[in-house]
Amino acid sequence: MPDRSDAILEIFETINGIPRCSKNEQAVAAWLMAWAAQRGLRHRSDAAGNLVIQVPASPGAEGAPVVVLQGHMDMVCEKTPESLHDFTRDPIRSHRSGEWLKAQGTTLGADNGIALALALHLVDDRQLRRPALELLFTVDEESGLSGASRLEPDLFRGRILINIDSEDEGVFTIGCAGGEETLVSLDLDRGVPAGELAPGCFRVGGLRGGHSGVDIAKQRANANRLLGRLLARAGELPALRLVSLSGGSAHNAIPRDAQASVAAPREAFPNLEALARACQDLFRREYGSADPGIQVSFVESAASAQAPLTTASGARVVDLLMALPHGVAGMSLGVEGLVETSCNLAVLATDGDTLKITSSQRSSSESRLDDMTARVTAVARLAGGRCARLNRYPAWQPDTASRLLARCREVHRRLTGQEAVVEIIHAGLECGLIGAKAPGMEMISVGPTLRNPHSPDEALHIPSVGRVRNFLAALLEDLAQ
Repeated sequence: MPDRSDAILEIFETINGIPRCSKNEQAVAAWLMAWAAQRGLRHRSDAAGNLVIQVPASPGAEGAPVVVLQGHMDMVCEKTPESLHDFTRDPIRSHRSGEWLKAQGTTLGADNGIALALALHLVDDRQLRRPALELLFTVDEESGLSGASRLEPDLFRGRILINIDSEDEGVFTIGCAGGEETLVSLDLDRGVPAGELAPGCFRVGGLRGGHSGVDIAKQRANANRLLGRLLARAGELPALRLVSLSGGSAHNAIPRDAQASVAAPREAFPNLEALARACQDLFRREYGSADPGIQVSFVESAASAQAPLTTASGARVVDLLMALPHGVAGMSLGVEGLVETSCNLAVLATDGDTLKITSSQRSSSESRLDDMTARVTAVARLAGGRCARLNRYPAWQPDTASRLLARCREVHRRLTGQEAVVEIIHAGLECGLIGAKAPGMEMISVGPTLRNPHSPDEALHIPSVGRVRNFLAALLEDLAQ
């Protein structure tokens, strides 16, 4: 089959010209509806903003079952500290680096804009014989799958679903973890104004970050965790007072940057600078090749309008950061190499006199997910804080006997002469939620090769885009029989 990568990437570039962070999908939805109207295709939306575009079957394929091609409209909006990109108005600027497509200082948005581009391209291919299609494009996937959780079941009628949100060509995903977010709130006690104390800032940066499901087992550092360790050691120095914390930006991204504003005697600054250098050396040795670019610094900063925390309140904050879980908590006993349960210490934010910490738990076991959430809640209570549970979504249980899986494997074998890899992943996919709303739905997830999603290092393998398109085209022709 011919390579259609360039044609698909042209559509993708158009999509990337439209701001579409989670909860801000109105503009891209309007563009998709205009695209459908230009082709005389019917479309419907539900109250959440999820969109379906209905595509008639090719002549002679009207009797074949309807196939749902599914992806999500939103993207994770992460950027490097030095980037001036405004995700509310600026287009994503991409460039080619050999066989890879990357963005300039931001996430690329191939997760999941490339799904939209592939689906639209398949509809515009007039030579392709296909069954009736429903293009199901959901909203707000990246902030907790809330679009799929509010999906109205009568928005679509197909019972064969091809999710295009996996990240390895030649791999069929048939199951995924469930998850839940928690928001920990800790009231802060502020003392008298800093007075003779001078303002400074500890910074942790240069980390690789990544997807909190796909990359959680790669032993990469968490900036929020490192900041907690740094502050625990800094607390041994006299007169240091904590003012505020910030770190991370998304529940499903491993934090790459974090900082703490502090107040301390100016004569202590050389010791704080030395401590930062020592921690940088320590952390680089610990994480080695998994995260070689770790940077830790202490710098003088502008005076804060907020008074420093009391010594006791600052100690509570540091103890909470040290005690909250992060990383792999357990491996699957049934699937070799699969992370079963994990936790991501995702976001730190100081909101006035309250510290807010977002934690994201994942597990393919409902009971272990409950257990991990209970652990986060218990730690929060012990520190004197509160914990709210948010955005729960179920695991997608695999069906190895699925007829759709068998057809996908046969089509892949016919095209490539090789067996496809079948896997269950630790990341969250919308299939579990969609399947719960549509009993009897057969589902599979595929996609081109994507590296480092949810970080500014996100990269899309260009040749895989065309090959995945060819697989989807062959599968649709097979399903049209």
